Amino acid sequence: MKHVFVFDPKAFYNQQWKMDNILDNIGQYFRTQEKVDFSVQFSRYRRNAIGIISDEAEKTSSGEIIRIYAIGGEEVLFDCLNAVAHFPNTQLALIPYGESNSFLKIFGDDKADIFKDIPSLVKAKALPTDIIRWGINYALNSCYIGMDSAISKNLKDLKSKLNKGSYFLFSIIPSFAGSFFVAFDKNSAARDYNIIIDDLDYSGQYSLIHIANSPYQAGKKTGAYDATPDDGLLDIALIKASHPLGTLASVSKYLNGKRPKNCLFTQGKKITVHTDRQICIQLDNEYILDTDINLNVVHHAAQIVAAEGLSYPLGSISAL
Repeated sequence: MKHVFVFDPKAFYNQQWKMDNILDNIGQYFRTQEKVDFSVQFSRYRRNAIGIISDEAEKTSSGEIIRIYAIGGEEVLFDCLNAVAHFPNTQLALIPYGESNSFLKIFGDDKADIFKDIPSLVKAKALPTDIIRWGINYALNSCYIGMDSAISKNLKDLKSKLNKGSYFLFSIIPSFAGSFFVAFDKNSAARDYNIIIDDLDYSGQYSLIHIANSPYQAGKKTGAYDATPDDGLLDIALIKASHPLGTLASVSKYLNGKRPKNCLFTQGKKITVHTDRQICIQLDNEYILDTDINLNVVHHAAQIVAAEGLSYPLGSISAL
């Protein structure tokens, strides 16, 4: 097995010492092993990790397993996943050093630190895992369409304009104000959608569409609390539009782990969404403007490393 550690240096803002400690731990472990094959790489810009992993895959023997370690947050994870999804015999380990690492929450709120232990991850087994496909893009966690994706995009744009300290200081007020104003924006919070889920028509006016492969977002459990990333199904929530304050309350309730009365919930293997004007779509931590979305689940398309013998919780319904 070949081991490739892909760092996102941006995740270690003003914490070079922390990245140096990880590098030391990697070196110390592999120096004690026989016949090891490993490399350390740095992803310097978005999508850089895809090219890095492609180059590493070309150097391996036919049939050899490559284990990729995404070290950082959601951005490097997205890029590594979108490389791993295209190459056979690859596995993906998440080493959480970002602001939020939502996917790992499925293993338990207190389990993040064991995914930082290098020897444990190297020895761990990988779990067959579903992923979400939209064209050439793949997501591990979820897709949001509508109100929440617009709010998240506004906050991300704010962060890019401020330094890290200023962002944490000022983000609370913009987050509240952004949610309030988006709730009054019909383009985001009360739009007409043509929606087909597994050949059934769910068209209507919605404030939020959530397509989930796992239950967590931004570190919190959502109303898709039964979503399981190995059951061959997507958990889909459609929150119907209402008056602005009602919409704000419903979306807030859903994002805090409950299902409001105006939430239509179902499961499916594929979903197509069409709207007349471009809207912001959040695919994991990637933001895309489009009018047409065509998503489907790819069953067991990824192999995700689970430390210390952890496994996914049992899904409430299985597609297979």
